[in-house]
Amino acid sequence: MLPRVADSLSFLYLDMVRVVQDDTGVCAQIQVGDDRTDLVYLPTAALSCLLLGPGVSITTPALTTLARHGTSVVCTGAGGVRAYAGILPDSLTTHWLEQQVTAWSEPARRLDIATRMYGMRFDATELPGAVTLEQLRGMEGQRMKALYKILAQQHGIGRFRRNYHPDQWHAQDPVNLALSAANTCLYGIVHAALLALGLSPALGFVHAGTQHAFVYDIADLYKAETTLPLAFALHQSSNPEQEARRRFREDLRLLRLLPRIVHDVQTLLTPAQADTGPDDEDRSERRDVQMVHLWDPKTGTLPAGVNYASGGT
Repeated sequence: MLPRVADSLSFLYLDMVRVVQDDTGVCAQIQVGDDRTDLVYLPTAALSCLLLGPGVSITTPALTTLARHGTSVVCTGAGGVRAYAGILPDSLTTHWLEQQVTAWSEPARRLDIATRMYGMRFDATELPGAVTLEQLRGMEGQRMKALYKILAQQHGIGRFRRNYHPDQWHAQDPVNLALSAANTCLYGIVHAALLALGLSPALGFVHAGTQHAFVYDIADLYKAETTLPLAFALHQSSNPEQEARRRFREDLRLLRLLPRIVHDVQTLLTPAQADTGPDDEDRSERRDVQMVHLWDPKTGTLPAGVNYASGGT
């Protein structure tokens, strides 16, 4: 039975440990004291992605076992934020990447996914029967202005304006500093999820022109309920950046954001005719390669390892 990507154990975050392979399996060594080292064995067969935070070292035999079980390994910042690099297993197919590229390269499907992304931010009752992408962009702008106003009133801030000036970083107000820091954390979480699925972070549907376009697309789905309320709650913080990162890491335990990102991304990339319902088993399962195929414009795929020369053996 293949492990499901969206299962609760699909993503495991580690920091300040040494990951090794012993005679029993892959384990995390935790140095408790000068004379004591605890071992925690990792459920490698049930993991889709292992997030390695600061202070982690890992041996080649452990990486080999993780690759054999089809587990992606992602090097991240503290708490699983800021994905720096990813090691994808050879057994992970390009299924979701092919879905992404096909949808991105077809204008009609790209428009449909972009429209659905905007639509996911609204309640069904808020949207008219027929709405264009331009109208959705305008509606989203008004929605964010209204949300800024509501959050500012709740915290007694007065008028708030979103500013992002890297060249004048410390001149910004605490809410803007906290929001920038929290958004960076959110981008790291989304980036890690996309890498675990074998997707390209660069091929976005709403955003374009950056290696993180798809990261920004998906992160925008969750900002209104995650980073924005957090940032406004820190309007009186003396160190809003550090506090935002710490609070965001703590909130992740309650949000269960990674499984939700995986589900939403797979739902968006699944063609409408293949979407059999919210609990579509085929969409939720991890897809591992069983055999390498050759591409053919007529049949789609052909078996590899076959000599196709006339009369060849």
